[in-house]
Amino acid sequence: MAGGKEIDGSASVPAFYGKELRWRREAAGLTLQQVVEGSFYGVSYLSEIERAQRRMPMDLARHVDQVLETDGFFERCCEDVRKARSGTLAPYFAPVAEMEKRARSIEEWAPALIPGLLHTAPYTRAITHVTHPLDLPEEVDVKVRNRLQRGRLLDEPQRPEYWVILHESLLRSPLLPPEEMADQLEHVAALARRRRIVPQILLWNAPLSPFMGQSMKLMEFDEEPPVMYTEGPYDGQLIDDPAQVKRYLKAYDRLRAAALSSEASLAMIESTAEDLRNGKQRS
Repeated sequence: MAGGKEIDGSASVPAFYGKELRWRREAAGLTLQQVVEGSFYGVSYLSEIERAQRRMPMDLARHVDQVLETDGFFERCCEDVRKARSGTLAPYFAPVAEMEKRARSIEEWAPALIPGLLHTAPYTRAITHVTHPLDLPEEVDVKVRNRLQRGRLLDEPQRPEYWVILHESLLRSPLLPPEEMADQLEHVAALARRRRIVPQILLWNAPLSPFMGQSMKLMEFDEEPPVMYTEGPYDGQLIDDPAQVKRYLKAYDRLRAAALSSEASLAMIESTAEDLRNGKQRS
């Protein structure tokens, strides 16, 4: 059986176990289709695990162990891979960051902070100084690099489709000094001009108070059910119950309907950035 592109198992823990998975599968003389048969996963999913692009879920690890007769090897590996994929991410957020990479669409409601995928380095640094004031400079630098790496997801030509609704207060009460905040808003505007994101602004007096304090990140996938994620400064909650996710999707639709159009929102973002550059901070 012909093998695929050689995997560098030393690159990371997921790469090590991905290479091990392919070696054991090929040694058993099985195709990807034969290994996933009887599971809830597809061939492309298993292939991406072999290429260290996805973490192996526990239920699939148990299935692989049974098919390949590997005596629980991959089940035992799951925790090691999870820790390696988490890196400096908070444990509650690590699965969400992984989901972003395979999402077909991401829709966010941001009442308090500009979402992480849209950050410039100064914005991430400012948030980190507030939420983790005792972090050493090198720890802050790592978090900034990781946040910017997440944002490169939007450099992809088509996926994911990204829609974001920002509360007007994020423009009127900027987190950064004027020049840096102008850079942040211009970064958002540039992504919109490149058609990589669709931004909307929800005005401060919009009549949707039940949803004003809770962030929402809704993600849809090709081969998985949609999920909703919300978080505070130090914790987060991932919701995958279909009925609950459907309710949040409806809530997001109401927010979208109440917000300014994407054209008017982009104009507001750009004019606010210009005002900040010219020393005309809005009140």
